[in-house]
Amino acid sequence: MWGFCRIFFVTVLFIQFAFLLSLFYIDIDTWTKTSSKILRFSGLRCDNNPQTSDFLKLKTGRENDVLVLAPPNTPLQYPIRGFRVAPMTKTRIPGLAVQTQNRDFYKVSLRVQKGLLSVMDVKDDKKIVFGQNEENLTISSSSLEHLNELLSRVTYTSTIFHIKTEDLAYFSFENHEVIFPIEIRRRSVPNLYDPGKDINSQVTVLVKAFLRYKELNALIQSIRVNYPKIKIIVADDSLIPEKVVGDNIEHYIMPPAQGWFAGRNLALSQVTTKYFLWVDDDFVFLNETRIESFVEIMEAVPELDVVGGQVGRNQFAFKLNYEEGNSEEGGCISRVRGFYAPLSGFKGCFFVDGVVNFFLGRTDAVRKVGFDPFLRKVGHSEFFIDGLGELLVVTCQGLRIGHQERTNTPEYRKYRYPPKADSQNKMTHHYFKNHLKCIKY
Repeated sequence: MWGFCRIFFVTVLFIQFAFLLSLFYIDIDTWTKTSSKILRFSGLRCDNNPQTSDFLKLKTGRENDVLVLAPPNTPLQYPIRGFRVAPMTKTRIPGLAVQTQNRDFYKVSLRVQKGLLSVMDVKDDKKIVFGQNEENLTISSSSLEHLNELLSRVTYTSTIFHIKTEDLAYFSFENHEVIFPIEIRRRSVPNLYDPGKDINSQVTVLVKAFLRYKELNALIQSIRVNYPKIKIIVADDSLIPEKVVGDNIEHYIMPPAQGWFAGRNLALSQVTTKYFLWVDDDFVFLNETRIESFVEIMEAVPELDVVGGQVGRNQFAFKLNYEEGNSEEGGCISRVRGFYAPLSGFKGCFFVDGVVNFFLGRTDAVRKVGFDPFLRKVGHSEFFIDGLGELLVVTCQGLRIGHQERTNTPEYRKYRYPPKADSQNKMTHHYFKNHLKCIKY
């Protein structure tokens, strides 16, 4: 009897072990996934190229991310931030001074890595200023007043040409040393838009069309009820294009099935107004759809780049949680429904990272981010992922547009709902492009 029980017990243990082992080989990711919706990328081989880390630093500006902490107490006065110079242009460093008790002798030194230091108009002071037009500068004097007068004439000239970089200046006196940043920036030319006299000269309506001409014409007719003169730009990649007629409509024919984001880029490239309103080709303007309400918010808060509304009762808006990786292993990003904080002065408006396909965009800001033309059939959140940290986005209740009854043909559905392979290719693209190891929608 005892032998039978022992054999039975060993057999049960063996079956349990075999079951667990089979699970492991069926889906090894089962042991690492925290959610069935988390997508992890392991199929792309990344070589350990030393240029990779340099590229990531350049792309993210990491080469300038140096934490500078002000000491708790120092006799040195200096610009802790805000000192900006043009590349290879001599500029006086503001605010340098020493505040201390009387001494018989005072000596300070400054050093930089990407530029040269000098004291302007040095004549009789040559013996007490050492290192003129060098990376290391030393100034000494028996008079504190004289020392500070010399410090007020210290200049910096970068020796490298770069449109956006930074140097660090080390300023020391006795056993005290402080560090302050020097921003090296090439000044950009302002890009202004004619503010216009009415909504027609402030906003252009953009539409990406594909096959659904009945819905497109219904949309245009609904726009013309309250906005008979506003410009409408249609980017059309239909297989067999049809003519779209009407006043102040620009209809751009693309090669067939070039895709969603390629059409957005084309339409946006033709905008000459300060703002554009994005709508889908099967939306419909309601009596309550007022473009002026979007513009009012944008004009009141010039920092905003995108204001989203509602499609019917759908106020789709989301936050993007991004956990940054390193040069060896990418980060993780997840999309969650919700808001950050209310927009002061506008009831029902909240800061978010992404909104529904009905939004007013600031033309120059959105152009800088652009729409990835790799995304042909499926893509929306990906635009806001690319704009993370670049675009300031809000969603507002009450800014509503309607949605026409869905009557998609089999041909349209074939393009609208791509096979699984397309979705996998899209995810592979984003794992590489955005340097990710996991995405959660």
